[in-house]
Amino acid sequence: MRRTTTVALAAAALLLAGCGSQSGGDNGSGSGDNGKVSPSASAPSSGGHCVTHVELTAADNGRTVCLSKGGELRLTLDGTRSRPWKPVAASGTALKAINAGFVLQPGDASAAYQAVAAGKAELTSSRPLCPEPTAPGQVSCKGIEEWKVTVTVN
Repeated sequence: MRRTTTVALAAAALLLAGCGSQSGGDNGSGSGDNGKVSPSASAPSSGGHCVTHVELTAADNGRTVCLSKGGELRLTLDGTRSRPWKPVAASGTALKAINAGFVLQPGDASAAYQAVAAGKAELTSSRPLCPEPTAPGQVSCKGIEEWKVTVTVN
């Protein structure tokens, strides 16, 4: 029984150690992150610094990120042939579209932007919630999955 308790305590310690280790901001350690943010981390919304590089995925839906002027934002939304993402749209004048590279898989959406002016921009896309029916008599779903990220440029 003592061996099981020791293993459980060690596992809990490792789990807790991993909870506080997100990249993307200066935690005062001086280690530096070169201004990059991971897809799952947002830059501080106030009182912090903005980042120079952001990579986003579908999991970042609803997030707000802060990008330094001159910085780059890249995103990839993984879709399928039967549930493809629409091309990403950007509002406002804070971001300028740049070459995103190639989209290799049917249904994916890929985009890249450079932060060119202070302000806010919204990036949006959508895709069908369900695949289209492939045979007569199958039920159709008209739902839409929406994706949106707000970008603040400072």
